[in-house]
Amino acid sequence: MDALYDLSQLLETGLDRETLAVLIGLTEQGVNPEALAAVVKELRRESAALRAAEAEAAEAEGGS
Repeated sequence: MDALYDLSQLLETGLDRETLAVLIGLTEQGVNPEALAAVVKELRRESAALRAAEAEAAEAEGGS
């Protein structure tokens, strides 16, 4: 696991050890790795959009 985490860090995936372990476990159980990558990307997009909306709302609230 350490080697995989080190590789993940070198590739700048942004995955922490726990998340990487879960993803590896899912692939070992037969989940399609490409589908997992797509889910991770979508979750990151959604998270970024949510943070942007929250920042915009906070800015609008503070500007009133």
